Amino acid sequence: MSSIRIARADPSEPGARHCLDAYAAELDRRFGAGGFDPALSIPATDDDLRMPAGFLLVATMEGRPVGCTALKLHGDAPAEVKRMWVDPTVRGVGLGRRLLVAVEEEARAEGVGVLHLETNETLTEAIALYRSAGYVEVPAFNDEPYAHHWFEKRLEAP
Repeated sequence: MSSIRIARADPSEPGARHCLDAYAAELDRRFGAGGFDPALSIPATDDDLRMPAGFLLVATMEGRPVGCTALKLHGDAPAEVKRMWVDPTVRGVGLGRRLLVAVEEEARAEGVGVLHLETNETLTEAIALYRSAGYVEVPAFNDEPYAHHWFEKRLEAP
């Protein structure tokens, strides 16, 4: 884990593109019969993942992209955690939790007080991670067609 670096990245960079494409491909595989169509999902465009609209964090190990997460900022409204993904070759070592902590720290630095995220019922390991990290299930706050669970976390001031 100490060799893994997490930093902001432009979504157009090759490592970032790799993570975002792998994220979509994995959802397509895991979501069953209908798969995952990004065009039907609430978007997180490249512009949404660049300041001042938001940012993307990419985890690298020895220069190789192995994970990502993003945040969409909405002024005083809750920010949205998006595009959480960890490469299967490094799962089980705590990278998902480390990415979640990193996005929370970056959110605090941007003045965010509340985080929202939604996820699909097939992503059981993500659901367990969010619950163990203090996210509380709340009523649906958007109409994401692939979501079955909506979560919120209030961040403490830095």
